[in-house]
Amino acid sequence: MTVRNLDALFEPRAVVLVRDGGEADASGRTLARNLEAGGFAGRIMHIEGEATPDAVAALPEKPDLAILATPAAVAPALVAALGARGCRAAIVIPPGFGEGGDAEGLALRDALLRAARPHTLRLLGPNCVGLLSPAHGLNASTAHLMPARGDIAFVAQSGAIAMSVLDWAAGRGIGFSHVVTLGDMADVDLGDVLDHLALDRGTRAILLYVESVTEARKFMSAGRIAARAKPVILVKAGGSESGARAALAHTGALAGADLVQDAAFRRAGMLRVATLRELFDAAATLGTGLRVRGPRLTIVSNSGGAGVLAADALEAEGGVLAPLTDAAREALDAVLPPHWSRANPVDLTADASPERHAEVIGILRRHGQQDAILVLHGPTGTADGTAVAEALAALPRGGAPILACWVGEATAEPVRRFLSEKRIPAYEMPEEAVRAFMHLVRYRRNQEQLMQTPAAGTMATPAERERAAGILRRALDDGRTVLTEPEAKGMLAAYGVPVVETRIAANPFEAGQQARALSGPLARALPGAPGTPVVLKILSPEITHKSDVGGVRLDLRGAAAVRLAATEMLEQVAAAAPGVAVAGFTVQPMVDTHHAPELIAGIATDPVFGPVILFGAGGIAAEVVRDRAVGLPPLNLPLARELIGRTRVSALLAGYRNVPAADLDALAKTLIRLAELAIDLPGLREFDINPLLADARGVVALDARAVVGPPAPDGSRRLALSPYPAELERELVLGDGRHLCVRPIRPEDEPALVEMVARCTPEDLRLRFFGAVRMLHHEMAARLSQIDYDREMAFVALEPGQGGEILGTVRIVITPDGEAGEYAVMVRSDLKGIGLGYRLMLVMLDFARQRGLRHVYGDVLRENTTMLRMARNLGGKIGRSEEDEGIAKVDFDLAALPSGAGAALSAEAGIGPSGRATPRDG
Repeated sequence: MTVRNLDALFEPRAVVLVRDGGEADASGRTLARNLEAGGFAGRIMHIEGEATPDAVAALPEKPDLAILATPAAVAPALVAALGARGCRAAIVIPPGFGEGGDAEGLALRDALLRAARPHTLRLLGPNCVGLLSPAHGLNASTAHLMPARGDIAFVAQSGAIAMSVLDWAAGRGIGFSHVVTLGDMADVDLGDVLDHLALDRGTRAILLYVESVTEARKFMSAGRIAARAKPVILVKAGGSESGARAALAHTGALAGADLVQDAAFRRAGMLRVATLRELFDAAATLGTGLRVRGPRLTIVSNSGGAGVLAADALEAEGGVLAPLTDAAREALDAVLPPHWSRANPVDLTADASPERHAEVIGILRRHGQQDAILVLHGPTGTADGTAVAEALAALPRGGAPILACWVGEATAEPVRRFLSEKRIPAYEMPEEAVRAFMHLVRYRRNQEQLMQTPAAGTMATPAERERAAGILRRALDDGRTVLTEPEAKGMLAAYGVPVVETRIAANPFEAGQQARALSGPLARALPGAPGTPVVLKILSPEITHKSDVGGVRLDLRGAAAVRLAATEMLEQVAAAAPGVAVAGFTVQPMVDTHHAPELIAGIATDPVFGPVILFGAGGIAAEVVRDRAVGLPPLNLPLARELIGRTRVSALLAGYRNVPAADLDALAKTLIRLAELAIDLPGLREFDINPLLADARGVVALDARAVVGPPAPDGSRRLALSPYPAELERELVLGDGRHLCVRPIRPEDEPALVEMVARCTPEDLRLRFFGAVRMLHHEMAARLSQIDYDREMAFVALEPGQGGEILGTVRIVITPDGEAGEYAVMVRSDLKGIGLGYRLMLVMLDFARQRGLRHVYGDVLRENTTMLRMARNLGGKIGRSEEDEGIAKVDFDLAALPSGAGAALSAEAGIGPSGRATPRDG
């Protein structure tokens, strides 16, 4: 668990500061002053001067948290001594642990981690400013001030940025629940902190300043969990693509690092903004609780100019002016002056009264088609802005949400403050208000992506997957890393992507023959007949972009023309790329592209996030046009359609004038198949379909290229997102003959999970949660239902066709080393005694064995005799807890089970090899 011992970092009961105390110890003196002045209620201890393991052992009390402001060289020994003393977390302030690749420092970093690991002591830093938790009076930092207490957590990878934000926020009265500087992230990283803050009831929103992401899968898992519970908003530094790696395929060159990270943040349900100021603006907007359904905005203004500015900003941000319906226009005619705009923006004129504002908004809510209403107000001598704001605040809460913009300062600032207190977000400028609306729009879109859990392996059959894998293996066996065009098209065909017929010719003469074979019956019968036009391309594994060396000729008719073109092509290629091996030519029918824009679709491999899917405008100018979008596999139809919609070329695909819309489902399925290729073939590094044509008839790949390599040793772990494991869905049979569906939990199960807990008795909830629990709050329910299917697995039992009610659930959280897992099981109170808990435990233990775990363990209250008896019956050993004698330690030694125990467990659970129920009911 990445949250292990992080409570000692954020909520310690006792703290020790270890520092030199000499003249150069400025950081230590600041830390001591901040600790004492912060209002921390726990014990603060000091080790000053010669920091030795003996000094640690002599501490009067076990510290939960240590703060190290010592030279880097002594830190590993101190951490080892602190861990032995029972300390569970340490903040390492100084640098000197390998910044810039220094070998001596990197060795110290490794020693630091080795010292902490046996004690599971968590390390924040090194080279960080520290941590501030105003809610607990803890200022364990070198910051120049203590922020006010609030409900926003700010996490930064830059100490300087964090201190600047603290200074900025103090002047605006913004408070924080926590401020965390991560430093070099030797241990605790973004994923760990997100995991902890997701469950922190004192944190309403999480703000991030990100420079780099490490351990993409952990980051995505933790980010998705946190974003389900509360808004996660971030600024990402380093957005340029100047550092994008060189690649053989177009997709690799186009999929710049920032584009990939943006796709990852979007898929995790986070909202990315451009500036630090925008970070807090977005937090304030989302904090009002307003949620919108789409990008349509109606603008109501007492100033025509302000309305136009807002409309311009809306178009620039990608929003849409909502059309006025006939019913809305007719109703507005009755209450507005004759010279009103009769369009959106709705110009109320400068003398608009509070009553007119209320009437207009009421009409728009009844008859409009907008997703939100923006009320713009400029100061005038004929209308009372305060009274207008009071009228807005008095409106009923139902209907389209309202955002406000009161332009100005002297008279407008108090009104904005009043509106904010009434939970109506208010802004100073029209552009800011429109940007806030678009924050809501993008947040909604990203939350929709967050709920998608596509499974892998839904498009290609096992035989088709093996066919594609065979092409890759043969290329590697030949010592090649680049597939030929026919080989790449063969992979696409294996996965059901339509490809244009392609024939191979060894020389110009054969190229002419293949052209004649493709030219139709008349041309084959009459050598002089022109026949169907064909495309001739050079065939060489060493040539990446054929057009660049004269290796493509279009619209050739007849065998003679093809032979001549092939001869000339050999000369051109030899001149443009001397010494390159040419294997021959490919010949394919010329496809009519008149109404089909050239597209590119493919796979690239990001060094952090692994395989990604790219889509956009293609052709030979793909890198110049740079109209593309990136998504993370796996994909499903909604995700693939959204990926297409993020490109400019999607407007052409939607149809225009007399050109019908392209078959977008066929195009989306092509992207899904590419995602499956990326998942199924770990040796596939890059893949191009360029051009890919799409029109009303479907899609066809005209050219394809692939770069391959040895399969990654970590297999599916190279993916940033684990596909939903549909193969683990199964049916089991209870002792009373009832058939249940057991499957991995999904994000949409959150309401059903809350309902299951609500239907349990208080006593059962106390035994399960080790305390008084009345209900499952949203943060915890989101945390339990949004899992990564990798470090954590949860199964739910449901009655088929009964509305998705959850009857019971079992969960296992796997330790970072993959050796063990902690389990928890719960059955609805009214279903106890029918063997459901026993069978869910068998399902979980079987899964743990299949994952290669050696132990499964859990804590059980000793008074929970039913659970302890079940554990003994399943072969678990019951031990004592050193910390609490009321808790029993349950341990299942999976390695000690007899040979074939995994299959026996499945049979005992009523699960057959196919995942279906066996006749035996256990």
